[in-house]
Amino acid sequence: MMRARLLEATLDCLVERGFAGTSTTLVSERAGVSRGAQLHHFPTKNDLVVAAVEHLTERRGAELAAAAATLPDGPRRTRAVVQMLGDHFASPVFDAALELWVAARSDEHLLAAVGPLEQRVGRETHRLTVELLGADESVPGVREMVQATLDLVRGLGLANTISDDTRRRRRILDTWADTLDTVLKGTTR
Repeated sequence: MMRARLLEATLDCLVERGFAGTSTTLVSERAGVSRGAQLHHFPTKNDLVVAAVEHLTERRGAELAAAAATLPDGPRRTRAVVQMLGDHFASPVFDAALELWVAARSDEHLLAAVGPLEQRVGRETHRLTVELLGADESVPGVREMVQATLDLVRGLGLANTISDDTRRRRRILDTWADTLDTVLKGTTR
């Protein structure tokens, strides 16, 4: 319970203050635990952040799975899948992941933890997207279209960190869903 509170507080601090503004003292205060208790579980900031990365990976997967379970079937499915991905990559969970990516760029220890987890998240997100779209990746170009979809929603999520880009993002993703439907037509399983 205390560990979970510390990890959630770490993610909240990463979203609100960024990696540089996140300290173990701030996390302890936010989690409502003593500094000694925090140090017992996580002796250093990097220990805390690495554990938060693992926690974030699980949380991102769970959020995507929960959102996927609510998607409609039928002619608007592609649009719903693309919008779901767009919403996920514009969420606070993505903001926390982004903070970790930037920090890991110049921190070998953090990169060693973030890199493999992000690769796993990327593979799982790609697999889930293929499944949700019913896409047949044995058809030339389909794998690239799925990956382009994920790259697009990631980029739009990044743009959303600077200002609320919801309306523009929705228009772009609606247009992309039409393009994706055209490409996938006749190639789905």
